Amino acid sequence: MKKLFFTVAAVLLLSGIGMAQTKFTNNAISQKRYSPQSLGYKLIWEDQFNGNKLDTTKWDIRGVGPRRIGYNSAEAVKVEKGCLELYALQKGDSILGSAVGTQRHFMTKYGYYECRAQLQNSIGVWAAFWLQSPKISQGEDPAKFGSEMDIFEFFKEIGTDTITHAVHWAYGPHMRSIGPMKSYLKGLSKGFHTYGFEWTPEKYVFYIDGYKFHEETRGISNIEQYIILSMELPDSMQSLKYTKFPDVFLVDYVKVYSKK
Repeated sequence: MKKLFFTVAAVLLLSGIGMAQTKFTNNAISQKRYSPQSLGYKLIWEDQFNGNKLDTTKWDIRGVGPRRIGYNSAEAVKVEKGCLELYALQKGDSILGSAVGTQRHFMTKYGYYECRAQLQNSIGVWAAFWLQSPKISQGEDPAKFGSEMDIFEFFKEIGTDTITHAVHWAYGPHMRSIGPMKSYLKGLSKGFHTYGFEWTPEKYVFYIDGYKFHEETRGISNIEQYIILSMELPDSMQSLKYTKFPDVFLVDYVKVYSKK
């Protein structure tokens, strides 16, 4: 009986250690790994960033001009070695950020959105992958006027291996927001990881490397929206105190899947 007690105790202890290790590795709501295919989606659009320049049949350089403390610049956008490179640069007294978007070329409603990317190194600037509505400032009902869906933003000051997700709608005096929702994955700031986002008429679901981290049922858009990838700049020079220029957000690919 004594031997049996120690055997059971050892099993429970080892199970506890396993659970603790899993908790430490990530804070996903499920340890099952998903893919768009396993969820019933089929590929409808992609860019693998092969070549040596941005494919202007799919993307435009977005928002060239003043952006918070600096400027969005075409100079900070490159495509090489199979990746989109979105830079934060310091050029003399100017700080340059970068963004690309699909607004004039590709918009869709619902589906699974995915990119494989390597995040920036610095605190102060941040990488972002998001969906935007062309009507978001025209009304307060997200179903009719859409929402800003921040698939991820990487504010390294929050944590080396933590990213955030958010949803905003009704731009203006009555703007509504959900988040930031935080996701922790050990090793997130090193190398490439896959970021997924499922948008249905009922919910938003946020994924990293196939793990499901958050589900949200508020602020659901029912209109077509477009994709943005950006390297964002802060509001003040003080926020750039620990930023090391140049810094870069690398994107290996972007894919969109649908059940239609």
